[in-house]
Amino acid sequence: MSVRIVVDEREKGSRIPDLLRQAGATIDFAQLKVGDYIVSPETAIERKTIRDLISSIYDGRLFVQCSELTQHYSKPMLIIEGNIVDLLDFPTHIDDDQLKILVERIPLAYNALAEIALDFRIPILHTPCSEYTSQLLVILVNKSLQGRRSSGPLLKRIKKSNPMYTQQLSVLSSIPGVGDKLAVRMLEKFRTPQRALNASVAELGRISGFGITRAEKMRKILDYPYNNKMASHQKTLLDITDQKKSNENT
Repeated sequence: MSVRIVVDEREKGSRIPDLLRQAGATIDFAQLKVGDYIVSPETAIERKTIRDLISSIYDGRLFVQCSELTQHYSKPMLIIEGNIVDLLDFPTHIDDDQLKILVERIPLAYNALAEIALDFRIPILHTPCSEYTSQLLVILVNKSLQGRRSSGPLLKRIKKSNPMYTQQLSVLSSIPGVGDKLAVRMLEKFRTPQRALNASVAELGRISGFGITRAEKMRKILDYPYNNKMASHQKTLLDITDQKKSNENT
């Protein structure tokens, strides 16, 4: 039976489409509104490299993407490509403060993955590299075809949510400790992100699932004064990441 996979056009730059063709899969490129790969009418998959995982946690994209996956697919999945300890692959010349920031990225990633597994109930699969990601995608297609358990077209007519609403959720869910579900509740209560960000600990604590401890941490993050030394370290880390990406592309 033919293996057919719908691939988001933004994935053309990765090696996976070519690897899928080598494995005998038929590839259909499309501008997917949800997910990176569709392997069955029930299953869309979001793929994240380790570095993309971290950046999507910081800017809030990850939780918005997971929310959309669960809205439109009954069996969504998240594939994490690479090893999380790769985050510690840093130059030897960085100082202790910069090292501390790098090390802090790992529990941040685990915290986000725990929220995805527990709150969104999305299975998380790990692969070491693109070769194994492509193999896993083919296996998932074959599993869906066994016993003709899947029916219907691979592509759905998906109407994206209001882009302004999505951006508002992205702003709120990017705050450490505030996932997509809490971001939705914050908007429902305060109506605008500005009001939510200006809310007191007591007001935030009354939101279902938020609690006083989480509210206090959020206020501490939002009210902490700008620090030149920390900003300098963050710029150095961004420069390191940009250099690594440049080296990977050469």
